[in-house]
Amino acid sequence: MARLLAFLITLLALAAAPAFAAPVDTGHLTAELMPQTQGIAPGQTIHVALRQKIDKGWHTYWRNSGDSGEPTQIAWTLPTGWKAGDIVWAAPSRQPTGPLMNYGYSDEVLLPVAVTAPADARPGEVVTLKAHASFLVCEEICVPEDAALTLDLPITAGPAPEHPKWGRPIAQALAAAPRPAGLTAAFARGGEALQLAVTGAPLKGADAADAYFFPFDGTAIDHAKPQAIERGPEGLTLTLAPGVGFQSPTPPAALAGVLVVDGRAYEISASAGALPAAAAGLGAPRAAAPAGGGSGLGLAAAALFAFLGGVVLNLMPCVFPVLAMKATSLARHADQLKAARAQGLAFLGGVLATFLALAVTLIAVRAGGAAVGWGFQLQSPPIVAGLALLMLAVALNLSGTFEIGQSLQGAGTGLASRRGLTGAFFTGALAVVVAAPCTAPFMGPAMGWALTQSAPAALVVFAALGLGFAAPFTLAAFAPGLLARLPKPGPWMESFRRLMAFPMYGAAAWLAWVLTVQAGSAALARILAAGVVLAFAAWLFGRWQKGRAAGRRPIALAAVAAAAGLLAVAAALTPGYQSVAAPSEPAAARGKLAYEPWSAERLAAARAEGRPVFVNFTAAWCVSCQVNEKVALSTDKVARAFATSNAVYLKGDWTRKDAVIEAELARHGRAGVPLYLVYGAKAGDGVILPQLLTADTVVRALEAAQSR
Repeated sequence: MARLLAFLITLLALAAAPAFAAPVDTGHLTAELMPQTQGIAPGQTIHVALRQKIDKGWHTYWRNSGDSGEPTQIAWTLPTGWKAGDIVWAAPSRQPTGPLMNYGYSDEVLLPVAVTAPADARPGEVVTLKAHASFLVCEEICVPEDAALTLDLPITAGPAPEHPKWGRPIAQALAAAPRPAGLTAAFARGGEALQLAVTGAPLKGADAADAYFFPFDGTAIDHAKPQAIERGPEGLTLTLAPGVGFQSPTPPAALAGVLVVDGRAYEISASAGALPAAAAGLGAPRAAAPAGGGSGLGLAAAALFAFLGGVVLNLMPCVFPVLAMKATSLARHADQLKAARAQGLAFLGGVLATFLALAVTLIAVRAGGAAVGWGFQLQSPPIVAGLALLMLAVALNLSGTFEIGQSLQGAGTGLASRRGLTGAFFTGALAVVVAAPCTAPFMGPAMGWALTQSAPAALVVFAALGLGFAAPFTLAAFAPGLLARLPKPGPWMESFRRLMAFPMYGAAAWLAWVLTVQAGSAALARILAAGVVLAFAAWLFGRWQKGRAAGRRPIALAAVAAAAGLLAVAAALTPGYQSVAAPSEPAAARGKLAYEPWSAERLAAARAEGRPVFVNFTAAWCVSCQVNEKVALSTDKVARAFATSNAVYLKGDWTRKDAVIEAELARHGRAGVPLYLVYGAKAGDGVILPQLLTADTVVRALEAAQSR
């Protein structure tokens, strides 16, 4: 009987005054309070949602608004004994505004709030819940708006049924709201990057391509910087740019916020500490690439692309000198098939060993938290200095200043000895070293894919790259018909050998120039002095070799030569190079095209102006980049196309280490430079241009960008 009476009271209450809210138009949104149920029983807790229907093109803000803005606020006026909880914030979306990155909502959002009735509430009565909501509503301008909201809510004897219109949407909003889900999170500061690693069952098998972390603390990270992603077997690792909070003497001990992965939102709280290995593949986060950037490749496709890229890498200008040396070696053994094959296999071994050594080093460096990619070693001034001296030593050897791998009397003749195979192995290694500044077609997607995968998969791709690079010369060594067509050994080979010294001198001079770009004019004086001492050591070593061939043993000469050589190498490799800022000369002094330094903020601002944007990610040590600059980007035709299309030219210089540029390269599925992007005047992602440019390619891309 009591249950029947309560049911009748509830029906009468609902019939007399159903839950009712009056919507309020604040100017750029409509706000109203919506109940989850048609009434509320004494002592019961239900959810009442603040619904925002936002005008097209405008947005409001999340609890952390990002770089600017203010979160939505609700001030309640409730009858005595009634209580309202905190806002259950929906997962936000990114709201970029010029160079700023904000977090908030567009179109429509429901923000539920738990409301509890007192135990002595009287069934049959109707209470009026009042709330004053404050919004900052923004498009290109921001307008503060307010709404005085009311909700008439019947008190029922028992739990009321679900609201026919808003019950299900509010339940869905509560289910989708970020909440803890058993995830384990840790963060670590490494240089200029902040790494956040998250593992747990909900992340296994999830698509992490568009994962994003929204911190609760507005000072924790630099919101405008991209977040690089790496997928691990049990989670993921994000590389974030630290905010001002981490630049204080007492940085935060915890990093809390919302992680959005594969359309689901999770509330996480990370503690400072060691990052779990299961959250990463190669150890350093990479940004997910958009379609066409290489992220969709599998192992077989990536290995095939790497093999083809290795073959094409032979055509890059940086490897011409070394390959000419190898051609000379093959010609020397044109009439000795067995020796030629041994030379070809030794060359293959040197190439594979060096490529795999580079891959292992790259994996290890990234596992230590550094943001590096293909050609990373050339971002270090001591390594550039060392390579410059190596190129100089090779050139001096080719010039005949001293000999390695053969006696003076037998230069250019005789059967390949054990030393000859060692020389072939070294030639393969040297070819890889000088090829490192180049990125060939097909290589970009393959390397970008490899560096988002596990270490074994990455090593397979690097091995395929090495096989492709060595294939033309190794196969030539096993082709009797081709060997028969090579010129026969003779005196011409010694002249050709001397001639090949000059490209190596040029390589040494180029590396010295790269060093000055990285470390200034003082570094040039340092490397030139080291080069003079090394040349003196080589000359002394050559004198010692001649004395030894004549039956003398000038030990003192050898000791002085060794000491001079060690002094030169120590002077070049000792740390202490000072990094210099990028040149700040006026645009008119930079060549035919006026460019600006790339940044995510400048790119966003240029796109907001409705202009096409051409982005050039380059480096002084990238030979392909420099060739493209001269062949395509410095032509009058391209300059006229930029003027006609009113395009903005942005240049990202990766000569020195830059985690932000590395993350942007990774976002487009690339592990190195060059990378050329053209953004349309209207919208859309950047179009990736070929790694080998022509003036016509750039002109056509700019013309298409005007209408895209």
